[in-house]
Amino acid sequence: MATKIRLQRFGKKGKPFFHVVVADSRSPRDGKFIERLGSYNPNTNPATIEINFEKTLDWVNKGAQPTDTARAILSYKGVLYKKHLEGGVKKGALTTEQADAKFAAWLEAKGGQIEGKIEGLSTSKGEAKKAALAAEAKKNADRAAAIALKNAPVEEVVEEEEVVAEEAPAAEVATEEVVAETPAVEETAAVAEEAPVAEEAPVVEETPATEASAEETKEEA
Repeated sequence: MATKIRLQRFGKKGKPFFHVVVADSRSPRDGKFIERLGSYNPNTNPATIEINFEKTLDWVNKGAQPTDTARAILSYKGVLYKKHLEGGVKKGALTTEQADAKFAAWLEAKGGQIEGKIEGLSTSKGEAKKAALAAEAKKNADRAAAIALKNAPVEEVVEEEEVVAEEAPAAEVATEEVVAETPAVEETAAVAEEAPVAEEAPVVEETPATEASAEETKEEA
């Protein structure tokens, strides 16, 4: 019977959760399985993978073929590398002690990589949080500046109205002074118009006197 190591989907929509199982290659994806080997949760960062290392290695040695995703998971956990080292031991290329030492060194390096990734993610989250706080502070400052700019013209208008109110009485006083001076100008014009009339009056009165002199001259003659 051909067997496969594959994923069986669980979880809710948008948040899948998988079981790593051994099943008959002819059975449907979410159908019956022979044995459950572990689980895979891609919703965390890094992804959480839990498998029974010995059982999984045993099934791989028996010829169970992993799917592409299952192969990546087994490689990540070192199952395939362990199988490779055991193959070297069987061929005589390595001793069991050498194979175990190589696998231990690989596990240590892999653990360092995982820890480095976790620290990097933590640092990135901290920096992202700081950037978000800085952006929020800048946004608040811009909002406060916009409010201050919006209120500034209103204050200037009020000040201008006060200045106009203060200058209004002075303008009224100046107008009253002009009005007060206007009659004097009119009186001066009236005097100027009456002066010629006063000069012409004697001329009108002299006319009878001239005529009387002429009549007296005629009588004497």
